[in-house]
Amino acid sequence: MQILRGWAVRQAHWLGLATALGWVQQAGAGDYSQSPEVASFITEMTRDYGFAEEQLVSLFGEVERKQSIINAISRPAERVKPWKDYRPIFITDSRIARGVDFWRQHEAALARAEKEYGVPAQYIVAIIGVETFYGGNTGSYRVLDALSTLAFDYPPRAPFFRKELREFLMLSREEQVDPITLKGSYAGAMGLPQFMPSSFRAYAVDFDGDGHINIWSDPDDAIGSVASYFKRHGWLPGEPTVSRASVSGDKVDQGLTEGLDPVKNINQLKELGWTTTDKLDGEMPVTAFRLEGVDGDEYWLGLPNFYVITRYNRSSMYAMAVTQLAQLIVEARGTH
Repeated sequence: MQILRGWAVRQAHWLGLATALGWVQQAGAGDYSQSPEVASFITEMTRDYGFAEEQLVSLFGEVERKQSIINAISRPAERVKPWKDYRPIFITDSRIARGVDFWRQHEAALARAEKEYGVPAQYIVAIIGVETFYGGNTGSYRVLDALSTLAFDYPPRAPFFRKELREFLMLSREEQVDPITLKGSYAGAMGLPQFMPSSFRAYAVDFDGDGHINIWSDPDDAIGSVASYFKRHGWLPGEPTVSRASVSGDKVDQGLTEGLDPVKNINQLKELGWTTTDKLDGEMPVTAFRLEGVDGDEYWLGLPNFYVITRYNRSSMYAMAVTQLAQLIVEARGTH
């Protein structure tokens, strides 16, 4: 990874130039060089986290405010697509075939991740497939531009993105990466698995043992990091994710889970007309949900591992897409 150690080189360069050019008093021409909010943020990072003021003044002199990011995050939410329209976005022949190829190319790392973390390879592959088409679309915005724009020019979520900006600078320092070079989504999600900076610092791992965590161009680290995330959120090895339910009676809708947190168990749902042919512990808490499928309504029980997937993205349809893509990749792999 060529950008590794760039932070250290840049820091030494900045510290030397800052004194000579007076950048502490006279910042560069960037969009945030004269911002009082940025000055306050720099003070916080200097005082509380040990950054050099000259370094950050110079860095923010290069940051660009991106109106396209404000437009994207401010765009009125579209009506949520029904499952019959959402599913074809992620469950495609090309995504399945590329998943088989990705598994083949990284079989050793996936097998080791499954052994060490207990997360089946197909779910790791499916997450990366859904998030970035196996690294084909990891985002084109500089992460520093994205997070700064949202931290200082998007008041509705400024505290969240200011925290993520802080986490990003800290991970850049820890990994000795030049922060200006890293790219991601318009919201600052990064690499093959699209981790936000706080998730990177909490869950990402150096899976190939080279001394650095690189989820941008090192599939091994991305694979290990997804598995680490799942394990830390409670993945149960060897357990399924969903169970198809049959429903009857006039109390079915009372069983539907409001939100994603499992609040009813199998026995309680059975009393409301939900049944399944799978052998499940009656005391198991589940998420009960309905999807609008091509052939009508589908009723599902999201098991504990399904809930783990929703911790990656808070959507039952997202978790269902990951689950079904994983299953289809396994089937396709068996035919090759």
